[in-house]
Amino acid sequence: MSERAPVDRVVLAGASGFIGDYLYAAFRARGADVARIGRRGPDARWGNTAALTDVLDGADVLINLAGKSVNCRYNDANRAEILRSRVATTTELSRAIAACDEPPPVWLNSSTATIYRHAEDRPMTESTGEIGTGFSVGVATAWEEALFAASLPGTRRVALRMAIVLGDGSALLPLLRLAQFGLGGPQLDGRWFATESRRRNGTFHEFRAHGGAQKFSWVHIADVLGAIDFLRVHPELDGPVNVTSPHPSDGRTVMRTIRELVGVPIGVPSPRWLLEIGAKLISTETELILKSRWVVPERLLAAGYRFEYPDLEPALRQIIEQRKASSSAA
Repeated sequence: MSERAPVDRVVLAGASGFIGDYLYAAFRARGADVARIGRRGPDARWGNTAALTDVLDGADVLINLAGKSVNCRYNDANRAEILRSRVATTTELSRAIAACDEPPPVWLNSSTATIYRHAEDRPMTESTGEIGTGFSVGVATAWEEALFAASLPGTRRVALRMAIVLGDGSALLPLLRLAQFGLGGPQLDGRWFATESRRRNGTFHEFRAHGGAQKFSWVHIADVLGAIDFLRVHPELDGPVNVTSPHPSDGRTVMRTIRELVGVPIGVPSPRWLLEIGAKLISTETELILKSRWVVPERLLAAGYRFEYPDLEPALRQIIEQRKASSSAA
């Protein structure tokens, strides 16, 4: 658990998803005044920079989560919107802050741990990590460039390089369903054909990790909130910060742990060819589960943050038991 600064006024931008809902409820439970920015408000809408400035003026913290979900096919239209929805909103927030009489002292902006290269050889940290290549990495770097581009001397800015966030409502749910139906084996990378356009657009996943050994960096939703609290009271922390568990896992271990927790002993493996067919059918990309993300939170650990859920099995157990309790109470 981390130190916690009193929060009176919070601005959540792009808070309509799983993480935003969690943060909104958590801050409201503390008695904070929480304003939300989005396509439909309710307190300010994208495109009305003057309204954004009014909402941000005098706020204690801005947390920006805006961006189209990457859980889609990377066709021309989706790629353009994934990029635009991150860069344009971040740039607009920057303009709004510049116009504030009393700008928020800290701006925590979403980024992604997928900014680092596919890594099977060593962990990626903020100081030694290597930025990767391809469409997803290009989006992440453009996103961070938009965050740090303008001069905002009154506002400390942090890029939250978040790993896969685990919680009730997260990317964990489809994995749980697979395990419950006996399909929760490892996702196995393999060779697959690449079209010229996918190589040109940087959306083709190259075969690397064998036997479900791709690294799986993750963070429990409670530690996303904990890291936000911690970053607010540590002014020495700015720039990129990895928000990931200190103990990454791998694809094979993740699926085995889920199977054990849901009580299903068998899990049929999913080879690359099957994953590609399935990804097309449900309109997603195999990169999301086959890229090896080995990312550790060097800066948070060095500054003294203590994770509530540093280990995978207790984190998954808490989420699964919470889901069972919610279902029983319903």
